[in-house]
Formats: sequence, structure tokens, C-alpha cells
Amino acid sequence: MSKAQEKTRFERLIPDITTLIDGTLSKKIKEKELSAEEIYIHEKILKKLELDSEAGKTSGNLGLEELKRLQELSREQGFSIIFAGKDNRYIPYNALAKELNELTTALAWEKGGILATSDKLLAKIAQAKAVEVFQIENDKDFKKIKLEEFFDKETMSVHLREGMKPMAKKGKPGDWEFKEISNKKLTAETIKGLSTEIIEAAHMRTDGFVEIEREGSTIIQLGQYRIVLLRPPLADGLEITAVRPVKRLTIEEYKLSEKLLERIEGQAEGILISGSPGHGKTTFAQALAVFYANRGKIVKTVEAPRDLILPDDITQLSISRGSPEEIHDILLLSRPDYTLFDEMRNTQDFLLYSDLRLAGVGMVGVVHGTSPIDSIQRFIGRIELGVIPHVLDTVVFIKNGKVDTVLAVEMKVKVPAGMAEADLARPVVVVSDFETGKPYAEIYTYGEETVVIPVTKEDKQKGMFALAEKQIEKAFERYSEKVEVETISPEKAIVRVPEKYISAIIGREGKNIAKIEEKLGIGIDIRALENYKETPTGKSAQYTIKESSKTISFDLRGRHFGKDIDIYVGDDYIATFAVGKKGIKIKKQSALGRIILTAIREGEKIDLKVKK
Repeated sequence: MSKAQEKTRFERLIPDITTLIDGTLSKKIKEKELSAEEIYIHEKILKKLELDSEAGKTSGNLGLEELKRLQELSREQGFSIIFAGKDNRYIPYNALAKELNELTTALAWEKGGILATSDKLLAKIAQAKAVEVFQIENDKDFKKIKLEEFFDKETMSVHLREGMKPMAKKGKPGDWEFKEISNKKLTAETIKGLSTEIIEAAHMRTDGFVEIEREGSTIIQLGQYRIVLLRPPLADGLEITAVRPVKRLTIEEYKLSEKLLERIEGQAEGILISGSPGHGKTTFAQALAVFYANRGKIVKTVEAPRDLILPDDITQLSISRGSPEEIHDILLLSRPDYTLFDEMRNTQDFLLYSDLRLAGVGMVGVVHGTSPIDSIQRFIGRIELGVIPHVLDTVVFIKNGKVDTVLAVEMKVKVPAGMAEADLARPVVVVSDFETGKPYAEIYTYGEETVVIPVTKEDKQKGMFALAEKQIEKAFERYSEKVEVETISPEKAIVRVPEKYISAIIGREGKNIAKIEEKLGIGIDIRALENYKETPTGKSAQYTIKESSKTISFDLRGRHFGKDIDIYVGDDYIATFAVGKKGIKIKKQSALGRIILTAIREGEKIDLKVKK
């Protein structure tokens, strides 16, 4: 114990900003645990509290409320509060918090006073500078806060909102009810009071901390409670949501098969735990982390917020307090056997998971998903398809608090399910049921798209038909602007186009349609599109007609080179031509040439429409 701590009365006391936010100084003065003749507050502390309060941060309001209480106590007990330490330097807001410790320590040295702080690191730094310190210990006797009165043994979460009756989820993961827990509506003042008490407890208790604080929200971990505080302008009213794990389970209590336990312990190093909200993903993740730690593995977690309840030998990292690059470096340098990534949400999270896994770190990721395959799909487009099996090998789907489905992921070169031609073989990500080995889904590239096809009989046929129709339609769009496709079996499809295009699609002796069928790997039955009326579309092109002894030419004055142009006589479509460097040339002796010549002689309108 330092010399300063032996005293109960100080001549000059200089509190740091955390002491003011905690509210401990006024409490100790009021309870006669300490007294001072003068209390000095650095001007920059007041400025920081003012800025935080204006930004909607609760810490700013708490600090200002503490200053108000100290002013009232100064009038009652006769001590002075002095604002000092003016500093005209411009300090950016994001650097102000760090600067305040140095400024407060300097003020204590300048005034020959005693620094009051609960920050152990700041206390050591101040003592190294020969500044006397009164170190305020955080409250180790945790008092029950009012929020806890809304919880009973069955309560999973409590939802409090101004103007509404308090509600709670009661039950267990996957089997709960949303119940009203009081007939009395909550007022804004009640919510404010609860929020203030929660934040004060987070600052004072050793098992509490403010994880994230923004203008309209504060996320707090207080013991086993994860608490989210919302306020305007982010929300349309004051709101508190508090979540608590109902039960901690061990891996043994999940009654996993020996086969799965062997895989988890010895083979699986790219695990995804997925499921819908409230079904027990986090509970299983905690059990898995403890399972690895009990087997002598080094385990770390990446969380936002840090709300997993884990033993002290598991290091919990907060990605909201550091950058993905910093987390990446820490994990690679510390070389854990397994890293648990709780609540992967955005692309950066998925990329960090993938990068660490490819670097050789065993990874366990927790993601939201309404079906077992959803979690794998969330990697598509974020990493290359061929990399997925190197990043993921096992998917555990949690439903109603139990392990519902386990999938294995691997890469094979094969003909995708539902296709018959051997030359259609390609790399396929095969997802199978781990316990039975039966195929569950296949992921592969088809054309320019990455597709996920279920491999159950009914879903496979439905998925393959939809995919086939889309690809067939795309193949025929070069021949007709209007295409309808109907797949009637894995080997046969009906394609309907305007009748005028059918001969061009079939080609001489059926050679063109044969090539199309070979390319698509499916038989095509070409039929005329019923009740289809062609209407001229596109922009009309200006032209001059020129005749020679053998040809009719449409001179387009060097425009539209390489574009397709539809020729109409009146409202009747005649043909489509690609525009060459010299425009369009048609032989007079051809059937089309004779139609054009007749139209010219009879003065019919000839329209050239540029296709889009």
C-alpha cells in the first residue's frame, strides 16, 4: 500500500476520467471513506465528457453526472472543486482519451497533489514519475443490479423498451416462448435509470466492461450477461436487450457419435457451426472450445462482443477493439492450435477465417444459417470455389439445442449429378452427410455461374431443370429475342421461338441444332411460339438504296458497323443482317432480294431497325 493510500484526508486530489465515469469518488466522499480540501479537474476531461455526451455516449453523461454530485458534496462538506490545466493544443477526438492520462498525471505533479485512479497501468506510470497515487479498487462484492430482477432460471433474454411492457424469452434453445413478465409499461426514465446502473457496474466491476460504444448504441458484457443499449437517433426509442446463457453444456452431453468425436478431435480443422438465432450455436461453440482446451490444446477466441463464458486458460480477443490485420498477426505469432471465431458476419470476417485456416491455424467459425448448406454458400463469391474445401471440412448444424446435421466437404473431379456426358466432368465441391456418407449437395461452375445443386432426388431434379432452362435460354438468345424453354426430362427440352427463326436454328440438314444439342448436352425439340406477333423494335437507321446488275445495297453511310439490323417491309419482318463496312448487300436473285425489289417497285415502306 502506498503512502497516499494510508491517508483518509488529502489536501489536493486529482481524479482521472475513469474515476469520474465510475462514480466512485462521490460515493467514497459521501460515505466518509475519504475527504479532500481541493479536487482538481483537468479542463480537457470536461471537454471530453462534453463531446461524448453530445455524441450520445452514455459515458459522457455519467461523467457529467458525477461532476454534478461532487459539486453538491462540495457545498455540503466545504471542499473546493477547481478546473485547471488549460491546454490550448488541438488534440483530435480519437487521440484525446490517451492524452488525458498524460495531462492528468502532469496536473497532479504540477499541483503537488495525489492522482486518484482505478487504472492500474496509469497508477504504475504515475508512480514511476514520482506522482503520489490513491488507487481506487474496483468493487469485488458484486451487488445485484435491477436488470437481474427480470431474470429467473428459465429466462434466456430480456427485452425492455420504453412505452412497452417488459418481455422475456423463456425456455431453452429451440424450445422457448416470448412472454410478458410485467403488466406495467416501462417509462423512458426507468430505462435511463437501468442503463446508467448497467454502465456504472460495467466500469466498476472486475467482470464487466464496455465492449462497444457508439452514438446510438452501447454493448456491454457484465458477468454472464451480454447487454445491448439502444437510444435515438439510431433507434426510435430507448431499449435494453440482455441475453444470458441458460445452461453450459459439455461435448459429452451432446451425445455425439464416436465417428464424429474422432473427426472433431483428430481431423476437423476447418469447422463451421451454423443454425438459426436462438438454437444453441454459441452454447455448442463454448463446449467445443472447452473440449479442445481440456485436451491440452491452445485455444483462443475472436469475438465481437466478447460474450463467451470460458475458462481463464482460453484467451478471448475482441475484433471490435482491434483491426483484422492485428488479430491476424497475433494469432499467427502466438500459434494457437484452434481459434474460435464467434459470429462471423461480414466479408472481412470470412476472409480472416479463410486466411488463418490456409496459414495452418485450426478454425471453428460460428455463422447464422437456416439450413445446413447455407453456411457454405456464404463463402461463395468471397473466396475461390476451389479453395473452399481447403478452408472448410466439417459443418455442424445446430437445431433446437442439438446437433441436427453434420456435413463433410471435399473436392472431386466428376460429372455433376444429373448430367450424363463424360466430357462434362469438372472440379466439384461435394458436400455429403458425414454420418451416412450420402451426397447432400454439389457446388460447381456452370457457364459463368457458381451453382449449388441439392442431391436429393426431388430437389436435384428441380434444381437441375431450372439451371438447364436458364442455360438453354441463354444459348438461344443469339437467334431470337423471344425464347421459352420447358425441360421435360434430364435428356430433353422444348424450345419455343417465333416461327421465322426456326429454319435458321435448325440449319441445313439439321447441322446447326445438332451442334447446339452437343454443346448443351441435352436434346432440343424446336417449336413455334404460339400467339406471337412481331412488332418492330429498335431505332430506325437512315439509309440509301443502291442497285447494281446483281445486288441491292443499303448504304448506311459508315454507321452501325458490326451491329445487327432487322429489315421490315411495312410491319412484316423480313430478315436480320449484320452490318458490314459497306452496309448491307442482298443478291437480287435470292428470295429476299425479290421481296425487296417488289417492295421498291410498289413503293412500300422499308424500315431498318438497329437491334439493341
